[in-house]
Amino acid sequence: MKNLRHGVLLLTLILFSQTSFAQEWQNLIGNNLNDWEKLGGNGTYRIENGTIIGTTQKNTPNTFLVTKKEYSDFILEFEIFVDPAINSGVQIRSHSIPSYQNGRVHGYQVEVDPSPRAFTGGLYDEARRLWLYPLSLNPKSHAAFQNGVWNKVRVEAIGSSIRTWVNGIQCTDLVDDLTASGFIGLQVHSVGDQDVNKEIKWRNIRILTQQPEMYRLETDPIVPEVSFLVNQLSEREKREGWRLLWDGKTSNGWRGAKLDGFPEKGWEMKDGVLTVLQTDGGEATGPGDIITEEQFANFELQLQFKITEGANSGIKYFVDPELNKATGSAIGAEFQILDDRNHPDAKMGVNGNRTVGSLYDLIAAENLSIPGRPKQFKGVNAWNEARIVSKNGKVEHWLNGEKVIEYDRFSQMFRALVAYSKYKGYENFGQWPKGHILLQDHGNTVHFRSIKIREF
Repeated sequence: MKNLRHGVLLLTLILFSQTSFAQEWQNLIGNNLNDWEKLGGNGTYRIENGTIIGTTQKNTPNTFLVTKKEYSDFILEFEIFVDPAINSGVQIRSHSIPSYQNGRVHGYQVEVDPSPRAFTGGLYDEARRLWLYPLSLNPKSHAAFQNGVWNKVRVEAIGSSIRTWVNGIQCTDLVDDLTASGFIGLQVHSVGDQDVNKEIKWRNIRILTQQPEMYRLETDPIVPEVSFLVNQLSEREKREGWRLLWDGKTSNGWRGAKLDGFPEKGWEMKDGVLTVLQTDGGEATGPGDIITEEQFANFELQLQFKITEGANSGIKYFVDPELNKATGSAIGAEFQILDDRNHPDAKMGVNGNRTVGSLYDLIAAENLSIPGRPKQFKGVNAWNEARIVSKNGKVEHWLNGEKVIEYDRFSQMFRALVAYSKYKGYENFGQWPKGHILLQDHGNTVHFRSIKIREF
């Protein structure tokens, strides 16, 4: 009898827990759209049988149907059916304020992309920083979305963590603390004349706001984390061996490439940003390049950079500062940083091998992650992310989450490229066992932050 009572009690607790959990979900679709408002363009929305239907219109910018209520930490689930010709998305933690681009909707967007690019579930920063988590970083997720059927999307936005799933497949794992709360919005994208009167449908939109951290799904360890925390490491980054290469405040760990210490002027550290200041536009004719005190062989380096109009700079690796004690920059392989539109160096070299993201004077950057898509530079006066991976001779350059260069630094092809470049006079250029990492002074104002590295 005692065991029976225990069994009944346990079953009651389970049922109560399940009922309690079910009651926590709030349905965001009612009998009408009174709890929503339309912002932006002139796309239309209607509700039919519990389904919100958006319709594209001609000659109008993006349109958003947004909740009148704002949400901070939550789990959001919805189903979406989209015309295969139409890109769409769902805004989370987003805003529309008069002081920002005359009220333009901006903030995190969960992408819905029925095109062959297959970025559904990726995270885009609408009208702000653009792509935060392109699915070039997680090719496994490309098969999650299916055209011609209802697709289920789950979003977990808890603290600085934002994760997405499409049809049960995890797509993203983003860490970002720029915006903690905002509205949810359903996007009807601007279209050309050929795509007018196409429909996007949403149903079963529900949100969980009470203790959402209790109901988080297990993450797929294969899905890489992307962190936009400024000069900080996430807990996962710490576990994976990342460390800050610049502490965000001091010159610790860095020195001038041709100096025993750090340059006394010309490099500024302010508000978590490391800046080389404008001089005469010459190569290392101002304060000079700076290099790490340590040397690296097999590593992954990430940093954010922001250039001013017409600026030139670079990130060099496998640097040997003893090779050039005269004028000019220290010698090493270079991830080019450049305003391609306004700096003449972009038109020099061979076939664009001096443009942003390129292996300077050797290999031109192009989008290797998504064939046919241009490399993703976010522009001047915007933060861009550079990533360099060097492992057992194989080297990759990544620009804003998409690969733009890959090569084998011990290959005959690489040696042939060097033989016809400005580096031909340096024996075994780019093939040294290890070297310093360098941030270049090229006489223009360029900003750096969130410089971090892990070694293999």
